[in-house]
Amino acid sequence: MENLQTFERILIAVDDSKYAYHAADYGFALAKKLNASVSLVHITQIPVATNITGDPILGDTGMILPNVMDIQKEHAERLFADLKLKFAPETIVDEYILIGDVTSEIVSLAKEQNFSMIIMGTHSRKGFDHFISGSVAESVTRHANCPVLIIPSNS
Repeated sequence: MENLQTFERILIAVDDSKYAYHAADYGFALAKKLNASVSLVHITQIPVATNITGDPILGDTGMILPNVMDIQKEHAERLFADLKLKFAPETIVDEYILIGDVTSEIVSLAKEQNFSMIIMGTHSRKGFDHFISGSVAESVTRHANCPVLIIPSNS
């Protein structure tokens, strides 16, 4: 087991939920205490089907997949800016906006970039909801090659 002195690079995985803000707050505070660098990652999943259609009579083509992906990327950039402004205004933070399966991308990034810890929030789903959607935090914990700190929701 590593001791706390070796936690030099922390990866904070975020989505646009209140749980991610709670995890980021905790992650930035911990990084400051450990004098560790921080990176943020947001994973955009490719939409299975784009359900936004236009009206050809009015000349509206609707939204196509590249438009949706651009909007998601812009949203992730705004999320990062907000998190840095709130929790680490004077800190240099690396940012990763990736596309793919959330668990796989977080685990792969942590391995490739040699992060010493992953911090993420959890939605704390239970019962049937957990059965249907699974738990990204639980899956990352099982597959990561470094410690994963899961910040529970307040509710």
